[in-house]
Parts: sequence; structure tokens; C-alpha cells
Amino acid sequence: MQICGPKLSLCGLILSVWGIIQLTLMGIFYHMRSVALIEDLPLNHYHTPKEFFNAADLAYSQNALNCWIAACIYVVTLLVSGQQFYANSRTTA
Repeated sequence: MQICGPKLSLCGLILSVWGIIQLTLMGIFYHMRSVALIEDLPLNHYHTPKEFFNAADLAYSQNALNCWIAACIYVVTLLVSGQQFYANSRTTA
């Protein structure tokens, strides 16, 4: 069953692959507590360094999980786009 055309399904394939790569790498970097990504963490003002480090550790873990969940959603998009690309290639041949 065709839902979209061949160009849109190809675009979905390309964007899905790029999204999977980027979000998986970002998840890995958040998991490794990369200092370059600290500006993207939702941190407030804290009274002690221990409070700050605990909040930063929790925020890094949450952002890594969010990136991996989004990468899994892109896998679903990749499968749907791949199926559409296959369906369109069979009808035009």
C-alpha cells in the first residue's frame, strides 16, 4: 500500500539514517558526560557543588535516554520509509 511517493520515501530514508546516526552519537556523548554539551542541560543555580554535580549527572542521563528514544523513533521512520520506497519501486518497474 502506497502512502507517499518515491521522492518523499527516499527523503524519509535519508533523513532517518542521518537522525539515527546523529542522535545515537549524541546519546553516547551525553552518557560519557561530555563537557561540550553542558550548555544544553537544564541546570539552575545551586548552593553547593555537590548539588550541582548531582543535578548535572541526572540531566546528562536523562538527555542520553531522550536521544536514544528519539533514535529508536527514527528507526521506525526508516522502516516505514523503506517499505514505501520498496512499494513505489515495485509499481513503477
